[in-house]
Amino acid sequence: MTEVSAVAIVGMAGRFPGASDVAGFWDNLRDGVCSITDFSEDELRGGGVEPDEYGRPDYVAAKGYLADADRFEAELFGFTPAEAAVLDPQHRLLLEAAWSALEDAGHNPRAAPPRTGVYVGGSVTEHMFAANAGPLAAELGELQLRMLTDREYLASWVSYRLNLRGPSVGVQTACSTSLTAVHLAAQALLLGDCDLALAGGVSLDTLDKRGYRFREGGILAPDGRCRPFDERSAGTVGGSGVGLVVLRRLEDAIADQDPIRAVVRGTAVTNDGSGKVGYAAPSVDGQTAAIVEAWSAAGLEPTAAQYLEMHGTATDLGDRIEIAAAATAMTGDGTPSPRCAIGSVKSNIGHLDAAAGIAGLIKVVQMLGHRTLVPTVNITRPNAALGLDRTPFHLTTAVTAWPAPARGPRLAGVTSVGMGGTNVHVVLAEADAPAVVASAAGGLELLPLSARTPEQVRTQAGRLAATLAGPGAPALADVGHTLRFGRAMLPHRAAVVAADAAEAVAQLSALAAGRPAPSGQGLDERSSLWAFGAAWVRGADLAMPEPAPGSRRVHLPTYPFAGRRWGALTIRGPAVEPAAGPDPAAAVEETAFRLLTATLDVHGPDDLDRSYAGAGGDSLAAVQLAGRLRDELGIDVSIETFLEPQSLRQLIERISTIAAEARDGLLATLLDEAELLDGAELLDGREVGHG
Repeated sequence: MTEVSAVAIVGMAGRFPGASDVAGFWDNLRDGVCSITDFSEDELRGGGVEPDEYGRPDYVAAKGYLADADRFEAELFGFTPAEAAVLDPQHRLLLEAAWSALEDAGHNPRAAPPRTGVYVGGSVTEHMFAANAGPLAAELGELQLRMLTDREYLASWVSYRLNLRGPSVGVQTACSTSLTAVHLAAQALLLGDCDLALAGGVSLDTLDKRGYRFREGGILAPDGRCRPFDERSAGTVGGSGVGLVVLRRLEDAIADQDPIRAVVRGTAVTNDGSGKVGYAAPSVDGQTAAIVEAWSAAGLEPTAAQYLEMHGTATDLGDRIEIAAAATAMTGDGTPSPRCAIGSVKSNIGHLDAAAGIAGLIKVVQMLGHRTLVPTVNITRPNAALGLDRTPFHLTTAVTAWPAPARGPRLAGVTSVGMGGTNVHVVLAEADAPAVVASAAGGLELLPLSARTPEQVRTQAGRLAATLAGPGAPALADVGHTLRFGRAMLPHRAAVVAADAAEAVAQLSALAAGRPAPSGQGLDERSSLWAFGAAWVRGADLAMPEPAPGSRRVHLPTYPFAGRRWGALTIRGPAVEPAAGPDPAAAVEETAFRLLTATLDVHGPDDLDRSYAGAGGDSLAAVQLAGRLRDELGIDVSIETFLEPQSLRQLIERISTIAAEARDGLLATLLDEAELLDGAELLDGREVGHG
C-alpha cells in the first residue's frame, strides 16, 4: 500500500466507559483515569443480582460500565415508539455513533455520499435473548423481531436509516471484530467498492450494573482491574462501548481538504489455524504474521513503529504470546530494533469485546493528533517474566510528549486478537498539517444551528461558543462551511451572522442562555445574509450560501442527542381483548386506535389527521399492526392497506369496514351452514320415514 493508495481517517465518534464522546475519552486517557466502575450493593440489586450471588467471596462487582446506554433519540431516525422499545440497544448506540461520526467528518448525516459503505459488528446481548424468550416473538413474528434485535442487522439498519448505498457488511471475528471491520473498509475503498466508509463496532451485553464471578484459570481478573504486562496481571474486566471511524481514500480526502485525523498506511488480517494449544489460545506465528504483513503493506518495516497499541488482556498466556509475537516481528532479521513504547486501552476501560479494537484505534488516532503518549494505568511494575528488557519495548506508565522521528511522520501499530484466532494489525501515521489556502477575510459568515428541540439548539450554541472561544479555534469561514453543508437541517433552528469569532461567540452565548442573539457591530438587519438567515429560521426551504473561497470542513461539536430512556426490554402481557358492547364497530375502532397509539407517534385523536407515514409508520410497523389485529380482532388487514395514501382516521374507518365485512361474511356462512344442516336433517327424516 503506497502513500497514494493509503486511507484517511476523516471523522470518528465513540462512547466509552467514563466518556460520552471521543473528546471526553481523550481527557480520561491523558489524565490516566481508570474508568472501571465498582458497583454498590444497591446498584447490584437494581441490576437483578441476588444477595446470595454478590455476597459470594468470588463475586467481583466491577465493569467498564457505559452510562446512559438506554437513551435513544428514536424520532431522529424515524423509529416508532414500539420499534424503538424492541430495537436492541446496540443498534441504537451504533445509529447515533454513525450520525456523530459523519458530522465529525463534516458530512450531513442525511446527505452523505451515496457510495458510503458500512462495516460493523457487535456482541451477543441480553436484550436479544429477552426478546426471543418472551411473547414478542409471537406478537411481532420471528423475522421482524430478529431484524430489530439481531447483530446481523447492525450494518443494514445504519445504511437504511441514513440512506447509504455502498456495501453494508456485518463483521464477526469475536474480540477482533471492529478492527477487522476497519481492514475490510479500507480494502473496499482501495478496490473502489465505495467512496466513503463507516467502520467499527459496538458491544453492550446488558444495560444493568452487574459484575462477574472470578474463576481460577479463567480470563477475568480477581480484583476488577485489568493490568496489562504488569507483575500483578491476573486477567481482564468486561466493558461496554461503541466506536466508529469515517474513512476515505487519502488522495480524495486531500483533494477535498477533508479534516484528516490520521492515515491508515497498511492493514492485515491472519488466522492462527490449528497451530496452537487450543481453539481459544493465541498464537505467536499468527500474530507475528499480521504485524509483518500490515507493515509490508505500508511499505515499511515494523521497526519504524514508535508505539504499538497491544491487545493487552492481562492474562498470563495472552501477554506472553503477544510480547513474543511483536518482538519477533520487529527483530525477525536479527538487526537491533529501536525502542518502541507499548500500552493497552483495556487498562482504562476494560475489554470491550467486539468494540475492543476500535477503542484502541481511536486512542492511537488521538495520541497522534495530540503528539502525546498516554499511560497504561493500574501498573505497579512491568512483569519480569515477560522479559521486556530483552525486547525493543517499554511500557508507557506516564503521559509524555511523543517525540518526532528523525525523518518521516510519527507511526504506530494497533493490534487486535479474536478468540478463535483472527489477528488484525493496522498501521497508522500522523496526518500532515493541512495546506493553508487563503480565503476571503472580513466577510460575514452565516452559522446555522438546528435540532429536534429548542433545548438542543441552545446546547449546540453553547458548545460552539466554547469551541470558538477556546485555543486552536477553527477559522470562522471554515465553521460556516461545515455548519451549512455538514449538518442536517432539522425543525428547530437558530442562526448567527458574524464578521469574526468574537461576534459569533457573543451571539452564540446569548442563544445558549435563552436570550435573543445580539446583532454584530455594524450589521444591518436589512443585509441579504441576515434576511436569508431569518427566513431559514422561520422554516423556509432555502439553498445555503456557497462557502467562502478556500474554506474547508473542520471538526466541530456534533449533535447533542437528547433521547428518552427506554430501559430494559419490557415484555408485553397477553393480548387485550376488545371491549364488549352493543356496538361492535365502536369496539373495533377503539382497538384500532389503541394499537396505532402503541405503535406509532400518535398521542390522541388530534393526531389522526396525519398520514400513516407521517406518524412514523413503515412496512415493518404494518406487519406488527396486522399481526395484532389478527390476534385481537380475528381480521386480516393487508400490509398494503396501511401504506395507502390516507389519514389515520380513514385507516381506522377502513379497518372497521374490514371487520364489518368479516362479521357479515361469518354471519352469512353460519346461516348457510344452518340451512344446509336443517335440510340434511329433514331429508334424513324423510328417508327414514319412507324406508
